[in-house]
Amino acid sequence: MSRSVLVIVNQEQSDAGYAVDTVTSLIEEHGRLHGVIDCMSPEPVPPSDDIDLVVVLGGDGSLLAAARSCLQLHKPILGVNIGRVGFMAAYELERLREHAGAVFGDGNLELQTLPLLEADVISKSGDQPHFSALALNEFVVTAGPPFRMISCSLSIDGHPGPAFTGDGLIVSAPMGSTAYNISAGGPIVAPGVQAMVITPIAAHSLSFRPIVVPISCHVDLFMNRVNDGDGWGTTLVADGQIDHRVNKGDRIRFRAGTQHVDLVVDPEMSYWTRLLSKMQWAAAPRERLR
Repeated sequence: MSRSVLVIVNQEQSDAGYAVDTVTSLIEEHGRLHGVIDCMSPEPVPPSDDIDLVVVLGGDGSLLAAARSCLQLHKPILGVNIGRVGFMAAYELERLREHAGAVFGDGNLELQTLPLLEADVISKSGDQPHFSALALNEFVVTAGPPFRMISCSLSIDGHPGPAFTGDGLIVSAPMGSTAYNISAGGPIVAPGVQAMVITPIAAHSLSFRPIVVPISCHVDLFMNRVNDGDGWGTTLVADGQIDHRVNKGDRIRFRAGTQHVDLVVDPEMSYWTRLLSKMQWAAAPRERLR
C-alpha cells in the first residue's frame, strides 16, 4: 500500500518552490499527499493515523526543527536537502526522484534511530527545573554578551569534575558531533554509539580536552560566573534554535531523553560516505595547478 506523506518545507530557501512542486508531484504519482506545512510553524504536528512518512525540504536546521515539531507523530522523517550541506538529509532532489517509487510506495525504509538529549535548568535555591528542552544535535552553553569568560564546574554521575573558565561548553549527541562540536575541536562519533560528547569552547586551559561519556550518564554543569548583558547574557541553546538565559548558581543537568527520532537513510549512502562527500573528511590540501 502506498504511503501518506506530510511535507514540511523551509520557505526561506531559494529553491523551496521548485522543491515543493517536484516532491509533491512524486508523492502524488507514487503515494498520497497528506499536506504541506511550513517548518517554522510554532505549533507541533498533532498525532495522526493518516500520516505514514514526514518529508522535510530544507537543510539540517529545518530537519532539526521539524523533528521536534513531529515528536508526537512517532513517524519516520526523511530529509531532502535544498540547503547548503544537508548532512542529515537522506537525499538530494535528483536522487529522491530515482527512488520515489520505493520511498512513497510500499518499499522498505531503512531507519536510523537517534536518541534525543534533554537538559534541565535548576536554580540554586530549588530542586525542580524551571526550564527543560530537547535536542537532537547538541546543547550549547554560550558565554553571551558582554562576552567575558564564564566559569563552570562539571560533575558526571555525581562525581566532581574540573572547574574551568572559557567561552562555554557543548554537550553533543553522536549525530551532532559533526556540527558545532567538531568546529570546537571535539571528536566525530558515529551515530550508533550510545554516548554524549562534552567539549569546552575556548577553555582557558591547555589540559581540558573533550571527553566522551556513556549516554546513561547524568552530566551536571554548575554556573559559577556568568555574563549579565542587556537583554541576553550567558545562554543555554538547544540545536541552535531554542534558548534560555542562565544565571549564576544555576545547575544545568544533561541526560538522555526518553524520546527518539527515526530518520530515513539512503541504504546506498553510508555515514562514512557522507563524511567524505559532504564534510570533506580528511581531504588533502589543494595543490597549485601547474
